[in-house]
Amino acid sequence: MQAPEPRQRVLDAAFACVARYGFAKVTVEDIAREAALSRATIYRQFPGGKDEVLGAMVALEMDEFFVRMALAVGDAPDFASLLEAAFAFAHREIAAHAVLQSVLATEPDRLLLYMTVEQGRILDAVTAYLRPLLEAEAAARRVRPGVDIDAAASYVASMGLSVMATPGRVDLTDPIAVRDLVRHELLAGIMREVPAGTDAAPSASR
Repeated sequence: MQAPEPRQRVLDAAFACVARYGFAKVTVEDIAREAALSRATIYRQFPGGKDEVLGAMVALEMDEFFVRMALAVGDAPDFASLLEAAFAFAHREIAAHAVLQSVLATEPDRLLLYMTVEQGRILDAVTAYLRPLLEAEAAARRVRPGVDIDAAASYVASMGLSVMATPGRVDLTDPIAVRDLVRHELLAGIMREVPAGTDAAPSASR
């Protein structure tokens, strides 16, 4: 196996250092030492230094999260079930992510700053993922007449990301609550007829 490229080594090292020290205390020297690279190499890859490294690390973690989600829910039988599985997957992944939970408990504002930078890009990517699925639903005449598919995909993506980030009133461990959210709120104005579903959200594990 080939050794990771310097950029990936830096990002892997940054993750390990954040897990050990947190966002505020980690330094470029810590990352360089963890990656077994020189400070000069770090700055060649990331001229913005620590903030650029940590921002890129958060972006990579977010990308990998949504790639895993897409793989986990891809075999859902219908659009509503896919959304339910996505919420279940997000809850499990976030709850089981020790580093994320530690940062959320100690430095939520710092994490939010990095995530906010990526928010628009992630929203666009999720919208692009959902759009052809909704187009297929429209082709099957399951979308309400007059619904703008682009607007609907953007709405579902935006609301879905909001629920995943701050579940609030929705208990994502309760399949019935998740089903009600998806079928009676998110899709109520979009789908002509949402399938009744089952008593439990489909498994998103692989």
